[in-house]
Amino acid sequence: MQFTEVISVAGYAIEAVGVLVVVVGSCVSSVIFARTFRSLPEGIAYRIYRRQLGRSIILGLEFLIAGDIIRTVVVADTLENVAILGLIILIRSFLSVTLHLEVEGRWPWQAEKPDTD
Repeated sequence: MQFTEVISVAGYAIEAVGVLVVVVGSCVSSVIFARTFRSLPEGIAYRIYRRQLGRSIILGLEFLIAGDIIRTVVVADTLENVAILGLIILIRSFLSVTLHLEVEGRWPWQAEKPDTD
C-alpha cells in the first residue's frame, strides 16, 4: 500500500468517525431527552436536548473538516481541489460557528458568562 493510499484511508476513517459522532450523539441526546422530558420543568429538557444535539453536530463537523483536509491536501493536491476544500471548510466552519452561537448563546470567542443562580 502506498503512502497516498494510507493517507486517503485515514482521511475517510476520520470522516467516518465524524459521522459516527453525529449519529451516536443524536441517539444519546434523544434517549436522554425521552427519559427526562416529563420530570423536568417545561422547556428545560428541550434546551438540554438542543444543547447536547448541537454539541454532537459541532464535534462531528470538526472531524469531517479534518478528514477533508487530510484527503484533499495530501492525496489530491491540485489547485482546483484545494479551492474546493477551502469552500467546504468555509461552509462547515460557518455551520460550526452558527451552531455554537445557537447552542451556547454566545460567540465562540466570547468568554462564558458566570451563572447568576
